[in-house]
Parts: sequence; structure tokens; C-alpha cells
Amino acid sequence: MLVSRENLKNIKSKAVELPAPSTFDLPVRILQFGTGVLLRGLPDYYVDKANKQGIFNGRILVVKSTSSNGTDEFKEQDNIYTLCIKGIEDGEQVVKYTLINAISNVLSASKDWQEILKAAENPDLDIVFSNTTEVGITLSNDSIEENPPSSFPGKLLSFLYHRFHHFDGDEQKGLVILPTELISDNATKLKKIIITLATQNQLSAAFIAWLTSANDFCNTLVDRIVPGKLTTQDKMEVENLLGYQDDLMIMAEPFSLWAIETDSERVKQKLSFAKADENIKLVPSINKFKEIKLRLLNGTHTLSTAIALWSGFETVTEAMNNKHFHQFVDNLMRLEIGPAIVNQHIEKDDTAQFSRRVIDRFSNPFLQHRWESIALNYTSKMSMRVIDLIHNWYAKNHVLPQHIALGFAAYLKFMNSQQQEQGFVQSINGKTITLQDEFAPLLHDYWIQEENVVKNVLSDDNLWGKNLTQYKGFAEAVQNFIQEINANGVLHTIEKLNASWEETY
Repeated sequence: MLVSRENLKNIKSKAVELPAPSTFDLPVRILQFGTGVLLRGLPDYYVDKANKQGIFNGRILVVKSTSSNGTDEFKEQDNIYTLCIKGIEDGEQVVKYTLINAISNVLSASKDWQEILKAAENPDLDIVFSNTTEVGITLSNDSIEENPPSSFPGKLLSFLYHRFHHFDGDEQKGLVILPTELISDNATKLKKIIITLATQNQLSAAFIAWLTSANDFCNTLVDRIVPGKLTTQDKMEVENLLGYQDDLMIMAEPFSLWAIETDSERVKQKLSFAKADENIKLVPSINKFKEIKLRLLNGTHTLSTAIALWSGFETVTEAMNNKHFHQFVDNLMRLEIGPAIVNQHIEKDDTAQFSRRVIDRFSNPFLQHRWESIALNYTSKMSMRVIDLIHNWYAKNHVLPQHIALGFAAYLKFMNSQQQEQGFVQSINGKTITLQDEFAPLLHDYWIQEENVVKNVLSDDNLWGKNLTQYKGFAEAVQNFIQEINANGVLHTIEKLNASWEETY
């Protein structure tokens, strides 16, 4: 039995949360560019949750921009799909299933553009979601007269221009634009591109004024791992449990966060779905959430990667099952990264709470996040995520950040590669890893010089933006940790470090 509106009445399983039949008749209030799993697993999930609580009472019209596949799979299921939420929450395993009924229709930009433009005439429309990947928010020489315009900003501009004319420039008919692309200041950049495109297309000054005054472009930060489709075996098991077939079924972790930058009451009224979940944050600035995520989630990943690889772990979950590695990650966040980022905007409780949730996320047995994949562009990640942490730490402390130093040492040892035909490679426990790192040749050259490798690398401000040997004891600690790893192995080294901190605390 394929899941559909008609077949909802035949679903007998108590394991899945079903939508109320009345939600199919809710008006379209959101236009969404993209059908990707992040949108379906985060914003669309929030909208559905709000509708189930009777808060938002609106659905989503989705625009599919890519030419791959089609819209038939959505139509066959009346746009319903199962979200499987699986992971660890507060240290306990969580498995939940909910049927998402937030999407009203899915239209193809290439085939249905005129119908999409017609949707601009909808008086109930309030909001735009998008996730068109990072390259989607770029300026191109795009004409809004095309059917459709080639770029996402071009399509959005064409839609807004049609709406402006239909409602005769009514200031009350502007939209809240919420891009979820994973770039900094995503809405600010999108708005700038839209205005530039409007000028290039020689649109009226009255329209450009309406564009900036009636519409609200809000920067956002999204955070949720949504791996997407289940494996064939897992999908069969879930379908047997729930009693129906679902070809749009996806999985997400329990953790979710959507920080939206606004201090406008107009925006808050339109985004009423935010009341449905405490993890939707409507705040004047999202910088706090960006910093916490960058340092405690991404920074911890980066500082742990080489340690995990040298320990022989393939996935994050496998590593977290090792008590010594688990303790190292916990100490790294709790004792060093967290205190380094506490400031007038970030409180100690913020870092402690997020750190606990990172432990849950890293420990998720339903995710197979490979360390080798996390090691891509390793040096750039280290520069972006870790170097400011070192600076912040020393601005507040006169003692060495030993966990950060150990993570840096393991990274530096990992970059001691061999040049082969396929590129620069590292061999660990008989396994060969090809380094996908633009700085691999430079680090290779430092290592073959043999003399003062650590000092030379740490003092290269072209790599790090500053001379890291200025921080008292850091270079010496990195050197000592490399020697200890070479002599005793990584796991013994972190076990010894954990023990020394247990004695201190």
C-alpha cells in the first residue's frame, strides 16, 4: 500500500504520527525553492509540526529547479512522506516516525513556470524558503523574461516582480525570505544579488523600493544532519513496521536548530510556526549560534579527526564507543573550547548545553559519518575553525590548551604524507588515504626538510593568519605530543591526558 491521502485511513500502526485530514485543505502560505532532504527534514518538518499543533495553518508550494528526476513521485503520494527521526537525545536512544503533510504541491520550474508565477497572486502567501546549495546564491547575467530565468535569484526576482504588479505595489504583500543555504549572511547576499539583477533588468525604481521596504530578507543558520534516504534494508523494516510503502521516506537526527535573524514584529507575526518548536530561534543576531556551531561542533570534529584516524576508527560513532576517545571529546569541549568562546553574548550554560548535545550527535548509532570524509580540506578547516580558538584561549589563560595541542599534533602527523602517482597519501594500519587538501604539497615539503617541522609550520602566517609560535608552550606541546604518539600511539596518549585532567578536576 503506497502512502497517500486516500490510504491514511488504512494505516493502523501506532508507531507513526499521522496528519489530520483537515491539514490537506490548509492554504498555501510558503513558496519553497528546492526539494532537498535538508528542507524536507528541517523547515518543512517545523511547518508540519506547527500545523499539527494548530498554530501556523499553512502549507508549502515547492519549486523543483533541477532537471533530474521529476515531480511524479511527489504526486503519487499526494506529497506526503515519512520522516524517521533516529538518534541519541539526553543520552537515550530515540526513534520516532511522523508523516509530514506540509507540502501542497511540487511544480517543475522548467515545465510549470507560468503556473509558478500565477502563485505570486496568492494573497495568503507570506514566506519563501530556499536551499539551492551554496552556488545557488550567485550573480549571473539573468533575464526575468526567460521561461524560467536560469538562476535561483533570477527566478525569485521574477516571482517578486509579478507579485508587485499583481498587487499594485501593496506594501502589505511583501514576503519574508528565508534562505537556508550554508553560507554566511545568506539573506544579505541574496538581497544584494536580487537588487543588482533588478537594476540589470532595468526594472522600475518603484519596484526596487517595494523590494527593499515590503520584503524582509532574514539571515538564517540551519543545523540538522539529514542523511536522506534509508538503506534498502532499513526502508523495508520501517515499511513493515508502519504498514505502508513510502518512496519519499527520509531520516534525520533528533537534534535540530533554525536560527533566524530578525527583530521585526512583522516578520515574527508571519513566522508563527516558530512557536511550535523551541529550537526555532527568532533573534536580532544569529552570530552567537554561528560561533557556537563553528567551534563546538565543527571545531571538535576537526580537532578529533586525526586522533580518530590514527586510532583506527572509521566512523564517528565507532570512535565514540571507545571510552578514552569519548572522554577526550568531552574534555576538549568542556574544558577548552567552551571556555575559550564564552563572552558577553555566549554564556557558560550555552556552551555546556550545546556540548552535551554534540556528544549525543556524535554517538548516534544510526549515522555512519566517516572520519576520512571529515578530513577533506583538513588544513583549511583547521585554519577556519581552530586558530581563533587558540587565540581566544591564550587571551584568557596562562596555561596550555592541551587537548587542542594534541589535536593539532595528530593533524600535523597526518599531513606527513608520501607523494605517489595518485597524489599525497597517508598510510594508517595498512590503509592508504589520499589527502584531499590543497595544502598537502606545502606540508609535505615542510616534513621532508626534517628540521624544526613543528616550528616552521606553526610560524607560517600564510597558513594560519598568524604566527602560532607566539603562544607560550604551544609549539613545544605539539612537538612533545607528536613524539608521544610515535612512541606509544594515540589512544595511550589520550588515555594519559584524560587521567591527568581527572586528577586536576
